[in-house]
Amino acid sequence: MNLTHHYYYFKKAVPDRICEEIKKYCLSLKDQVAITGGQQGNVPTTKEGMEQLHQKRNSDIVWVSDRWIYKEIHPYVHRANADAGWNFQWDFSEAAQFTKYKLNQHYDWHCDSWDGVYNNPGQPNHGKIRKITSVLVLSDPKDYKGGELEFDFRNLDPDKKRNVVVAKEVAEKGSLIVFPSFVWHRVKPVTKGVRYSMPTWHLGWPYR
Repeated sequence: MNLTHHYYYFKKAVPDRICEEIKKYCLSLKDQVAITGGQQGNVPTTKEGMEQLHQKRNSDIVWVSDRWIYKEIHPYVHRANADAGWNFQWDFSEAAQFTKYKLNQHYDWHCDSWDGVYNNPGQPNHGKIRKITSVLVLSDPKDYKGGELEFDFRNLDPDKKRNVVVAKEVAEKGSLIVFPSFVWHRVKPVTKGVRYSMPTWHLGWPYR
C-alpha cells in the first residue's frame, strides 16, 4: 500500500487541562506490566521471560475506555483519516492505553497490526483488524528526556533500507499523532524523567 502520508499530526489538539485530567485519572488506577502481541495477553511468569519481554518493551500501562476520553480523540482520527487520504473504514475503538515510560523504559520496533482478525464472537471487535493508531502526548517535553517516537517507512518490505524519521512535530503536551497501524515505529529509551502518552487503536473490517 503506497502512502502519501505515513502519519498525520495535530499540535496541542487537546487542552492542557484535559491532558492533566486524563493523567490524574489514569494515575489513580492500578497499572500493569505492558506486554506485546507475542505474549498473547499473558505476562511472562519466569525471569527469563520477563527479560526477553523487557528487551522488546518495558513500560507500565492502564487500560481505559471512558467516553469522555474518546470524545477528545475521535474527531482528530476522523479528520486525519480523510485529510491524509487513507479513507480507511473503521467503526470501533479499543480501550485506550495510558502508558508510562520511566527511566530506561522503551518500546522497540513494532507495528500495531498483525495477520488475522480478532476472533471474539459476540464482541464488537470480532472479525476486525487494527487500522489506525492514534497517540496522545500527555507530558510536557521539559519533564523528560529521550523517549522519542520514531517511524520506519519501509512499510512491509524488510529488504528496503531503513528510512527512520523522528516525529518531532508532536513533542508538545496535548499533541496528537495518527498513523496506519501497519507502519513500523518505536519509542526510544527515556533517559530522564517520565514520559506519559495514550495510544488508542481504531478497528474496522479487513482490507479488500
